[in-house]
Amino acid sequence: MRLPTWIAQHLAALRALLVFTVLLGLVYPLALVAIGHLPGLHHRADGSLITSGGTTVGSALIGQSFTDADGNPVARYFQSRPSAAGDGYDPTSTSASNLGPESVVDTLATDPEEASESLLTQVCGRSKAIGELDGVDGRRPFCTDDGVGAVLAVFRADGLTGRVTRVVSVNQVAPATPFVSSYQGVPVELAQPGEDYVAAGGVVTPIRGDAPAEPAVPADAVTASGSGLDPQISPAYAELQVNRVARERGADPAAVRRLVEEHTDGRGLGFLGAPGVNVLELNLALDRQFAAR
Repeated sequence: MRLPTWIAQHLAALRALLVFTVLLGLVYPLALVAIGHLPGLHHRADGSLITSGGTTVGSALIGQSFTDADGNPVARYFQSRPSAAGDGYDPTSTSASNLGPESVVDTLATDPEEASESLLTQVCGRSKAIGELDGVDGRRPFCTDDGVGAVLAVFRADGLTGRVTRVVSVNQVAPATPFVSSYQGVPVELAQPGEDYVAAGGVVTPIRGDAPAEPAVPADAVTASGSGLDPQISPAYAELQVNRVARERGADPAAVRRLVEEHTDGRGLGFLGAPGVNVLELNLALDRQFAAR
């Protein structure tokens, strides 16, 4: 007996579903797993895990922070770049901050849950902290000395034109001191939490300041990667940390610098990307060669 057309079509679809489920859901994944365990590929198939003393301490492909219980950097280790993935380098929450160049005004509030820092203030604060940690000039253009974005809200008599009537340092609150005392003859006020000076008509005006055009702290030290998981830092950021790490470990800076060079990867295929230093592998090598004092 011939089946009705609609039943035959459904049975054909069911057979196709079963066949592709077996092929693509079982055979194909198992074949890739088998290929991944061939000699030379096994390490990558297992996630490029790194062990030390028989214990897995991380992955060569995922960064991690080297901080104490309070989140402060451990001075004897090279520090990674910032991470916006979860609480930092969380592979289940890989992400960027989604803040761009126009993020220069902080959201100030008395409730910490409602407050947030602009990208500019995050960069300024990180650069200041790294400068203090590594003994270099942490100043950057458009940053205040206290590590926030140097941004004014300028109010004018006719909106965008006319004489200046009021000026507010939008990222500074009491008891700070305004990073400039006046602007075009008008005294600069500190911001008040909860006030939206941009919505009130203030013109956002970043002030460059007298910081060097080329900051001593490189960009990757103060900005997170797109994934938030990058395990590498630039050779420039590694060089910035050499003296501090050598001092903390009682080692010769030249010897620490040689370790940095040994753990610096070149460009992909010789021309893609930029050289990078794997921070976890470097710190493990430091522990093997220069035990912490």
